[in-house]
Amino acid sequence: MGINDIRPSLRPVLFSGAIATVCAVAVTLAVIVASRPQIVVAAPAAVPQSTSTFTPGVFTSGDAIVSKKPDLASLSVGVESLMPTASAAQKDLASKAAKLIARAKSLGIADKDISTSQYSVSPNYVGAKTTIDGYRASEQIQLKWHNVDTVGGALDSLVQQGGATSVSVGFGLASPKAAQAEARALAIADAKARAQAMADAAGVKLGQVIRVSDLSYAAPYSNGNFNYALGAAAAAPTQIPVGELDVQVTVEVDFAIGV
Repeated sequence: MGINDIRPSLRPVLFSGAIATVCAVAVTLAVIVASRPQIVVAAPAAVPQSTSTFTPGVFTSGDAIVSKKPDLASLSVGVESLMPTASAAQKDLASKAAKLIARAKSLGIADKDISTSQYSVSPNYVGAKTTIDGYRASEQIQLKWHNVDTVGGALDSLVQQGGATSVSVGFGLASPKAAQAEARALAIADAKARAQAMADAAGVKLGQVIRVSDLSYAAPYSNGNFNYALGAAAAAPTQIPVGELDVQVTVEVDFAIGV
């Protein structure tokens, strides 16, 4: 049998093998495609249109200051003790604080106007803060003094007879709301005057008030620190000028444009 006799019989076999290979590749591609994650493309949702509208108007601010004499003094008086042990320092401090509080009460300060604002007991370090030579205890007492004109004499008594070793004083208003209300009314009037001037300059008519905001943040208060020499009583009474406090209010007022 020759070579030419063999070739025809091989062609169907080769062709059948090619078909099988193509089918296998097709099946493989189908499996790969089926195993891929599906990608879904969705159209974005429609963005809702804003329903807010701008209201034209005249927007301005106003401020005012009202000066008032303080009617309340806040006294901060303290005592301290340095002893070899913490318990000894506490005991000695308790004795000194009791003497100071008793003196405050003898001046007419009520129990409700006496409070402790700070109390501490801690080691007292010396040198490079590596050696403890004892323990320091301290107490700061807050007192309300309602007669500001005599605050100097009260401080002298608390130091010289009460034994206070640290003293500071601040002034305020016992009821600041009345002064704030007065300043607020003036601030609103100031804002209205500014708004009217703006409306006139713009050639429009000033309408009704549509919003008022108070931008003030704190009640007025002043502080002062006074150091006393320990030992002999002062030759003259301590003078503490009181002066006046400024109560400041700032407001924002929005006006509509009139027709």
